[in-house]
Amino acid sequence: MSAILRRPYALTTTGAWSLVFLAAFESLAVTTIMPDVTAGLHGRGLYALAFSAALAAGVVGMVTFGAWADRRGPAVPLLSAILTFGAGLALAGTATSMPLFVAGRFLQGLGGGGQTVALYVLIALVYPAELHIKIFGAFATAWVLPSLIGPSLAGFTAAALSWHWVFLGVLILVAVATTLMLPALRGLDRSPTDRVPDPAADARRAAEATVVALGVIVLSSLAEIDAAWLLAPATVVVAAVALRNLVPAGTYRIARGLPAAVALCAVAGGVFAGTEVYLPLLLHDRYGVPTWLSGITLTAGAVAWALASAVQARLGDRITPASAIRAGTILLAAGAATELMTAALHLHPAAAAGGWFLAGGGMGTLYPRISALVLATSRPGEEGFNTAAKSITDAVGGSASLAAAGALFTVLPFVAPFAFTTALGVMAILVGRRAVVPSAIETLSLRPPGRDAAPR
Repeated sequence: MSAILRRPYALTTTGAWSLVFLAAFESLAVTTIMPDVTAGLHGRGLYALAFSAALAAGVVGMVTFGAWADRRGPAVPLLSAILTFGAGLALAGTATSMPLFVAGRFLQGLGGGGQTVALYVLIALVYPAELHIKIFGAFATAWVLPSLIGPSLAGFTAAALSWHWVFLGVLILVAVATTLMLPALRGLDRSPTDRVPDPAADARRAAEATVVALGVIVLSSLAEIDAAWLLAPATVVVAAVALRNLVPAGTYRIARGLPAAVALCAVAGGVFAGTEVYLPLLLHDRYGVPTWLSGITLTAGAVAWALASAVQARLGDRITPASAIRAGTILLAAGAATELMTAALHLHPAAAAGGWFLAGGGMGTLYPRISALVLATSRPGEEGFNTAAKSITDAVGGSASLAAAGALFTVLPFVAPFAFTTALGVMAILVGRRAVVPSAIETLSLRPPGRDAAPR
């Protein structure tokens, strides 16, 4: 049995994993039931806003709750984020109009983003460094597993009961998961003298996060709007300016260590998002593959991601961070290159499925290691800020990649977007080489966890 499932970590691991799983399930379940929601609430005109509201709120939640957790400790911010997420579930589940439903989605995004960052700060204080890769591997599985069961389970729940219970049922499970977390939260608050409050800086970061969130929404939308991709360069510039104070110094120049690890999230997220969006279309348009079979191809990537994450959790520190990052980036780049060759050379569609399995395996190998690196290279009191930076750059990188791939698709369908993501894959390999500084990792991972590190 893994050490994270033994005393004194078992309840904390179970509760934290459940919270991550439920947040991921909810985000996927909404996609399945939204036609029923908009029909029942007569709000088809607000269909897209229900998604973008949660996306924007998530970015803001990461920054605001992350700063709070750095200053106050993870206990109160985490519970507040969970309560916000739960309030969003309750509001969406009982909504009688589409504006109320959208408001519920906003609260879900705000709480979900804050919950994720606060959990990472909790891990930095509760788990010893040698267990970080194991818990992050488990978290990665919790994010991927809902893609296998979430849509069908949400559809069944909506058909058997109603779409309301997709939200209310998750709310009940969130309460149970939170109860499991409570023993670990006692004693993790920082004293007021640990960090001096800076309301002006917090307000500035919240405003910058809002600008970045709006940029993410615009970039995500450009892929769906003809010719609107011309707005992408200006949007990227505005978001990049706002983002500069929300990431570690040196991220834009890919400085070695923490800045490069954060930048790697943006590049890897761009490879995966830009490739994934056009893969089903390639299979449908070029090969006549039915929609359900294209879905299975995407599921293959999710399965590979989950398997690779499980392997990372099992191997722990038996594989060096440098080796894991190198293997993950190579697999990811190879996956994108396989899709490029499939489109350019008209290979058998099975090649596309195999390529996506490689890409999923690369992400499952890469992301737990990036999370562990970010915590290992974070100074005490900066875990929330750096974790938020990692998540935000992932979102921005994916959205910018979608906009660029959409523009390239109009020039040369399939081949151009996949050539772009393949180039990003090569860039990921190079950035990954700068993300790991062995001497720094060795020093920082030996630091003791925070006071009251073991859950009671």
